[in-house]
Amino acid sequence: MTLSMRTLLRMTACASMLATAGAHAVDWGGYFRAGPGATTTKGASRACYSLGVAGLRWRLGNECDFYGEFALSQNFKSGGVDYKATLMTDMYEATTDGNTGKLGINQMYVEATGYDVAPQTTFWAGKRYHGRQDVYVVDTHFTNLSGVGAGLDTPLGGARLGLSYFKTDKNATDSGNRINLDVHDIPANPGGKLRFVGTFVDARFPASGSTTAGKSGLGLIAMHMQDNFLGWGGSNTLWLQYAQGSAGLDGNFGTLTDDSRAKRWRVVESFIWQVGGFSGQAMALWEQDKTPDAMTGAITKQTDLSIGARAVYAFTRNFKLVTEAGHSQVRPEGLDTKKLTKLSIAPTLTVGPGFWDRPEIRLYVTQAKWNHAAGGSGTVDAVTNQAAFAGKTSGTSYGVQVAMAF
Repeated sequence: MTLSMRTLLRMTACASMLATAGAHAVDWGGYFRAGPGATTTKGASRACYSLGVAGLRWRLGNECDFYGEFALSQNFKSGGVDYKATLMTDMYEATTDGNTGKLGINQMYVEATGYDVAPQTTFWAGKRYHGRQDVYVVDTHFTNLSGVGAGLDTPLGGARLGLSYFKTDKNATDSGNRINLDVHDIPANPGGKLRFVGTFVDARFPASGSTTAGKSGLGLIAMHMQDNFLGWGGSNTLWLQYAQGSAGLDGNFGTLTDDSRAKRWRVVESFIWQVGGFSGQAMALWEQDKTPDAMTGAITKQTDLSIGARAVYAFTRNFKLVTEAGHSQVRPEGLDTKKLTKLSIAPTLTVGPGFWDRPEIRLYVTQAKWNHAAGGSGTVDAVTNQAAFAGKTSGTSYGVQVAMAF
């Protein structure tokens, strides 16, 4: 990866700002995945298997890229107010041994608590990951309010209220504004909490700029989170989601040109367990999208389904056997349903028997099968390297991967 001198100087300056003469040490943390993986038996250098829809790619033994994010943060106090400054860089590389990866800054913000006008309220501003909740095994944040903006989080009875504003202007003419109302940590039952998120989007396209008009959008999310679900030591999360117009199902921006005819629904259930050395995560997903066709204006409908689980058994403190099976399908209205099933087995070296213990070094084998609608012709997206799989409806990949969180 090649970095310009200007980029290096900016990174150094940001890091220096966090590390300057404070009484507290700088905290460092992050995550990365890497490894010489995804070699195939079909003559392709590597392959991963997906239907191209968020939440439908089961990730064990099925990640063809390198990715890492590295955060520096520092807490300090000034004028009776507690501050925290965070800087996070990230790196993405699409090829196994490439030198074209991009280094970016995905978080740079400050949050503060203790202002005398609202001592129990936390205020923040900048670029940040915000309000995210994910299903790890499919690498998808089904709630994701992240972006560039500002906001606050304050007590509300026995719960908390978050109010935030975000702006997007990815090019010179098209922009959008978003407001999120997030009522969370609502006591619901023993070990259970509720969360409700409202999303309001206003897309603004100058008349002299874009040839299409920006549209408004509305989104609603209801969540229930249960600790120690079924007494299995883990947790269960249920999402009920709706979005219309230019709002996204995850509480973020959607497609800014989608009008009120665009409607989306999604239900996600995710269960994590840990019983002795046996742990894992399961997920079931149903989603339906109704969107206007960009050319004809006709409403098109698509229904997505996915179900599967990752199961982990720790034979010793430092050795696990990890298996993951997932089935997904995409059914566009009037077209054949795309189907994909993936099974991975990964003997794993680890630092502990828990599901979240990292780092892990995994030796994996992945077997995938799909129908012709999903990629047997080699013309759609069941695999990343389609030339080697043209006319095929199955593939096998194997490799080594390290996953690290710190």
